[in-house]
Amino acid sequence: MKKSGSLLAAALLTVLAVGHAEATAFSAWRVTGVGWGDTLNVRKYPASHSQKQTAYPNGTVLQMTGRCTGGVDLLEISGHPAWRQKQAVRYRWCEVWHDPARDGHFVTGWVYGKYIEPAD
Repeated sequence: MKKSGSLLAAALLTVLAVGHAEATAFSAWRVTGVGWGDTLNVRKYPASHSQKQTAYPNGTVLQMTGRCTGGVDLLEISGHPAWRQKQAVRYRWCEVWHDPARDGHFVTGWVYGKYIEPAD
């Protein structure tokens, strides 16, 4: 019974993940420019005083929902050169889809655009 329950849970998570992926196309961006030994905070809301959900070091690839403050859409600017994309989000907060507790419970959060760049 334990094995079938685990399989059912895994199937349910797959269905939920696929359902969300169909609703939102994700864009991969990498954490960059964070000071040595520091990390990029992911916040619950797009503000530096908002609750911290977790933090990621330079090089971490994040799943971005495409939504940024100021009406910037990462999917719309994805065809531009990387430097132009980075410039477009430099002073914006952008939404990520992540698993802060690493327990399979994905949530949205926000990162400051100054510290992300398009992943290749």
